[in-house]
Amino acid sequence: MSEDRIRIGVSACLVGEKVRYDGGHKRDPHVTGELAECFELVPVCPEAEVGMGTPRETVRLEGAAAAPRMIAPASGADWTERMSDFAARRLRELEGLDLCGFVFKKNSPSCGVFGVELWRADGTVVRDGRGLFAAAFTRVHPEAPVEEEGRLADPGLRADFVRRVLAYAARRRD
Repeated sequence: MSEDRIRIGVSACLVGEKVRYDGGHKRDPHVTGELAECFELVPVCPEAEVGMGTPRETVRLEGAAAAPRMIAPASGADWTERMSDFAARRLRELEGLDLCGFVFKKNSPSCGVFGVELWRADGTVVRDGRGLFAAAFTRVHPEAPVEEEGRLADPGLRADFVRRVLAYAARRRD
């Protein structure tokens, strides 16, 4: 990795890695285009890296927004503790890379930042969840700029994200 380029984390599926539950990817032109020109991208896929496999059964968030569980509804497997342990370990590993922001995959039970589906005990679904890895990242790095790829389609929000990353990097250098 280049020592002089600012690094940001990015959900691995957004750079074209075939790590999604269905074995596919969600390559995003804004991430692999403008952001890749500005920054060094560090791909992370919490679900693949924690050992869920690719392809894999789907998982979803269940319970309360303050303490959601990551459950695979078909098998009933509970990935919450494994994902929490993984997130803590992976975030320690990423410390050495000096990430100055992160672009997460929207709606993901591991990486979604805003309005991830949360299944309640009564069967209703609300959109006030946050993916477990994204939640861990924002707890450890509360001032680091984060964004979801869907919002990067807006030129103003994309430019704002770039500005926030540059400002964050400058503050960390001082």
